Amino acid sequence: MGINLNVIYGVMIPFIGTSLGAFCVYFMKKDLSKGVERMLSGFAAGVMVAASIWSLLIPAMEESSGMGRLAFMPAVIGFWIGIGFLLLMDHVIPHMHASTNEVEGPKSSLSKTTMLVLAVTLHNIPEGMAVGVVFAGWMTGNSGISFGGALALSLGIAIQNFPEGAIISMPLYSAGSSRHRAFRNGVLSGVVEPIGAILTIIFAQALTPILPYMLSFAAGAMLYVVVEELIPEMSEGEHSHSGVLMFAVGFSIMMTLDVALG
Repeated sequence: MGINLNVIYGVMIPFIGTSLGAFCVYFMKKDLSKGVERMLSGFAAGVMVAASIWSLLIPAMEESSGMGRLAFMPAVIGFWIGIGFLLLMDHVIPHMHASTNEVEGPKSSLSKTTMLVLAVTLHNIPEGMAVGVVFAGWMTGNSGISFGGALALSLGIAIQNFPEGAIISMPLYSAGSSRHRAFRNGVLSGVVEPIGAILTIIFAQALTPILPYMLSFAAGAMLYVVVEELIPEMSEGEHSHSGVLMFAVGFSIMMTLDVALG
């Protein structure tokens, strides 16, 4: 089964969101404040948690309904494999988050700019896989996943990618990169999403029986990012109410998109 144009457009939407966010570097004069970063991290976390539940874990269990009371098993197994995969990537890829100067992963001589981009790229891997596996589920025709549901996930990821694009490009500019270089690196951090999505679609189409495991794998990987990275960032500082409220906003938007379109 080939990949039609609607799917190509669908998997490109999150990448466009990242690129538009990175473009903010051309008209914003200074770095984002800690308060704004806290709110954006909370929003992204809310979107990803809702997407993990409604777009990935619930469809994974529905896809396994033939197993009766054990329908939860593929979701649980895939979920833990996703957690383990991101934990492994966290330890083998040198990277650095904008909110700290500490290098995570193995020691490396890479520049700070490169490690900042790698941190966001690592974050984007599960998002690309999530979009890819949901579109693959729709393409199989018997998974119960609608095109609207797949598009809802793609739009939700794109919405939260917009602030992420700004979060990576603005600190790079503040650290001394030119606006053009900061924009380029912000865009490059999002390239992994459509690439990961297309590869996941090809793999999932070839191995349709493991679709429930792949859906929950993506959910586990996304929730690892939320708990390990986004929740600490949205809770940083004495007053984290804004981060919590934006988490609720992101969760509500993604839930609404999935239920309304799916």
